[in-house]
Amino acid sequence: DYYVDKEFGTGAVKITPAHDPNDFEVGKRHDLEEINVMNDDATINEKGGKYAGMERYEARKAIVKDLEEQGYLVKVVPHTHAVGTHDRCGTTVEPLIKQQWFVKMEELAKPAIEALKSGELKFVPERFDKIYLHWLENIKDWCISRQIWWGHRIPAYYCDECGEFVVDRHAPEKCPHCGCTHFTQDEDTLDTWFSSALWPFSTLGWPDKTEDLDYFYPTDVLVTGYDIIFFWVIRMVFSGYEHTGKSPFHTVLIHGLVRDSQGRKMSKSLGNGIDPLEIIDKYGADALRLTLVTGNAPGNDMRFYNERVEASRNFANKVWNASRFIMMNMDENIIDEPSHDLFTPADRWILSAANTLAKDVTDNMDKFELGIAVQKVYDFIWDEFCDWYVEMAKFRIYHKEEAPEAANCALWVLKTVLAQGLKLLHPFMPFITEEIWQHLPHEGESIMISEWPEYDEKLNFPKDVESMELIMQSISAIRNRRAEMNVPPSKKAKVIIVTDKTDVFKQGTAFFEKLASASEAVVQTDKSGISDNAVNVVVPSAEVFLPLDELVDKTKELERLNAEKKKLEGEIKRVEGKLNNAGFVSKAPQKVVDEEKAKGEKYKEMLEKVLENIKSMENM
Repeated sequence: DYYVDKEFGTGAVKITPAHDPNDFEVGKRHDLEEINVMNDDATINEKGGKYAGMERYEARKAIVKDLEEQGYLVKVVPHTHAVGTHDRCGTTVEPLIKQQWFVKMEELAKPAIEALKSGELKFVPERFDKIYLHWLENIKDWCISRQIWWGHRIPAYYCDECGEFVVDRHAPEKCPHCGCTHFTQDEDTLDTWFSSALWPFSTLGWPDKTEDLDYFYPTDVLVTGYDIIFFWVIRMVFSGYEHTGKSPFHTVLIHGLVRDSQGRKMSKSLGNGIDPLEIIDKYGADALRLTLVTGNAPGNDMRFYNERVEASRNFANKVWNASRFIMMNMDENIIDEPSHDLFTPADRWILSAANTLAKDVTDNMDKFELGIAVQKVYDFIWDEFCDWYVEMAKFRIYHKEEAPEAANCALWVLKTVLAQGLKLLHPFMPFITEEIWQHLPHEGESIMISEWPEYDEKLNFPKDVESMELIMQSISAIRNRRAEMNVPPSKKAKVIIVTDKTDVFKQGTAFFEKLASASEAVVQTDKSGISDNAVNVVVPSAEVFLPLDELVDKTKELERLNAEKKKLEGEIKRVEGKLNNAGFVSKAPQKVVDEEKAKGEKYKEMLEKVLENIKSMENM
């Protein structure tokens, strides 16, 4: 029988029935060699009797053979169980009892628990408080020694004469017990997390009182994954209190794990890891960075898809091309801030939108809602700035010879809003934003240390925002209606807007002509003069009419629709022929049969819509 001192984990000793385990002195260094029958090279030692010197697998076969020969083997039953193996060579790991060093944790854990309960330390999201407290309130003494070749050596020194040991920061000059001056340092190394636990202050010069330690400690926010809350976060906290009397940070922001497209954790054994350098080489570092922060809430895992990185790369291209357009039209001219009287409703709308964006992004980042913050920046730059305002500003830019003040105003707004958008995007896409910002007129050495955008009430124009939103909604509705009717953008058609808010829509007639393919935009308060066959689109505060005869050539459209009808009828006949063929249905895989059925349903739906369009066209 063997007895293990479980309270301190100092080892184990061999006892006989005449001994009581309670007779052993608590904390005494017992001889562990009395227990292990296996050497460090996985051979059997002298305690193995006749099996001494054998390799472990050889010895096991010999033992089974002897049991069988002596009549002690009842039966052999296969068992499924977990076997530890080396992650590189696959060799089975054999557990051996070794003398270890422990840190007693009960007192160290108390200030770390109190830090969270008092609010001095907080987790984002708060649900991870439970994991933190569960570990600390049920903590066991920490085994800090490892039998590996790398890491910080255990600072314990054994006297070569009497065998007593000294734990100190430096090797002792002489043994306090016998006066010997020769020592051998313990060969074990510290647990990696023990060294990592000292990181917040050891990197700043501790234990010396340095300027860096005084200035940077305590640090600010720790960002880490939930899988190492116990391994790293907790140990940094109690180590910080033990050695400095302070928590090393005030907030722990927890992010999830990046999993593969199937939701599996990336691992060597599965071979599903993603090499970030390969992704960066293909799509760029900014694209990868944006992907990892977009559409993800704190603490939640995310699945990795190359398609998402590609979409982020496309956004980078969008920002780059819009910036090139602006700088190309600025030429070498210095764009002066115009009189605000020259601002159009579109100018005031985009300035107000950028102003609101600065406030919203700052609020979200203060709450660590990084995914929401970057999505707001993304939507603003792609939709409001690039797709709408840049297009609206082109008319004035292209006519700068006739109206230089108007062109200067548009370029100034473009430059100003772009610079603000780049600053808000910079934390998420640092490389492309820095590169573009360096080519814009600016003050300071880097966008990284430029002034963060702040909300300015003077740039809040709610009436212009409301007006422009009505105009943009109307243009979008016209585009959608034309797309439904397969009208190409090159086909111009008159747009008649019936509304009580004539002043609002008259400001946007040029936008309808440029962005909604309108040959003419007419704003009126009633439906007079509108033909019965005009296509109407209902939008907030207005009804928009498009004369059908200007949109579609009836003869050509009927020809096109009838050709589409004939094609769909042929496809339906082909699918039904397959499905009515008993040989196909019985021999083809079920997946193929189901796909054909789905095709048939899709073709029937499409044919129904084509027939409706033909009927409408014939009634024109």
